[in-house]
Amino acid sequence: MPENLELVRAIYADWERGDWSASWWAHPDIEYVMVDEPGATTHRGRAAMGHAWGTFLSAWEEYRIEPEEFRVLEDGRVLVLVKAYGRGKASGVELSESTRGRGGANLFEIRDDVVIRLDAYFNSDDALADLGLEG
Repeated sequence: MPENLELVRAIYADWERGDWSASWWAHPDIEYVMVDEPGATTHRGRAAMGHAWGTFLSAWEEYRIEPEEFRVLEDGRVLVLVKAYGRGKASGVELSESTRGRGGANLFEIRDDVVIRLDAYFNSDDALADLGLEG
């Protein structure tokens, strides 16, 4: 579904600049899952997603992500393998250095031109394994 890919690319246009303010792309009752975070969590609704993501972002300076690869899956979901950048506020560690080449992934489920579910993975290997895909 090319329109799903176009929607996801438009979302990343903001995220690559570290702009996390827009939610036009999210269904009002979006399900947002931080899959492989310690204490993995699920949040429902734009406000809950924004709060969860804001809490995560509060630990970072200049946090942004860049897509490395877009994959449209057979069922229309879009998997994006990403590289994250930022600096830990407490540690000062650069994220790109601490991940040693491993990136994350986001899995978008889209219906009627809005994202109804977003699974965020901090390790792309976990996403690929969950989906039965190879790197």
